[in-house]
Amino acid sequence: MLISVQERDFDVEALGRALIGPRKDIGAVVSFTGRVRDRSEAQNLLALELEHYPAMTEKALQEIAGQARQRWDIDDLAIVHRVGRLAVGEAIVAVVVISAHRRDAFEACEFLMDYLKTRAPFWKKEITTDGEAWVEARHSDDEAAARWEE
Repeated sequence: MLISVQERDFDVEALGRALIGPRKDIGAVVSFTGRVRDRSEAQNLLALELEHYPAMTEKALQEIAGQARQRWDIDDLAIVHRVGRLAVGEAIVAVVVISAHRRDAFEACEFLMDYLKTRAPFWKKEITTDGEAWVEARHSDDEAAARWEE
């Protein structure tokens, strides 16, 4: 399992290769990459500033990853989340899940992203030509995460 909170960019293909290594029993590699988009509630978005508390964040990501491993038959996973100032178009987050079968990998990847959006302690500030503002949690993200509740 690879979990990283970092300022530098990442290579999602390299993450998948690192998880698989020499294994021949992996039938599915599912990945998601989230990017800074210019379509937000803010006008004239220039960048996002992501902040976190390191020890708290790593612990939360480990717990979220552990839940995915308990719920689905997956072989391994990677979560990479960037912090710092990110310009429009830059990658923010990557989730990669490997498994023998696609259904488990797809569902685990979707679960991980839903929980990262709602349960990981990251704070986002939008930087626009008109100033800066903290991003509020979205009700739609909470609804997406709620479907995984048992």
